[in-house]
Amino acid sequence: MNIESFRSYCLSKKGVTEEFPFGEDTLVFKVMGKIFALTDVELFESINLKCDPEKAVQLREEYPAVVPGYHMNKKHWNTVLMNEGLGDRAIGGWIDDSYDLVVASLNKALQSQFNAL
Repeated sequence: MNIESFRSYCLSKKGVTEEFPFGEDTLVFKVMGKIFALTDVELFESINLKCDPEKAVQLREEYPAVVPGYHMNKKHWNTVLMNEGLGDRAIGGWIDDSYDLVVASLNKALQSQFNAL
């Protein structure tokens, strides 16, 4: 997966925006204002994705390219190293999981806004 396909995939999801809140190098994707994915836009060596804590540990044990989230809460975030030969299908599934996890955690007001989109 390259940066263009990663960006397109994230933006294709309902309620998603892209921002640069941490500086011009860090591209952040949010659903209803909540982060679910981020990457260095220049290097695109890795992506950070939110993950269920139990699944996060499982993925780290199964895939050498999945490590605890860099500069993130390591219990809830994984960093996926993009140059390690992972398939687009696996990465896309992990993006979906991150997005779904964030959507499920939205408060009632944001859920209502999300559902109205």
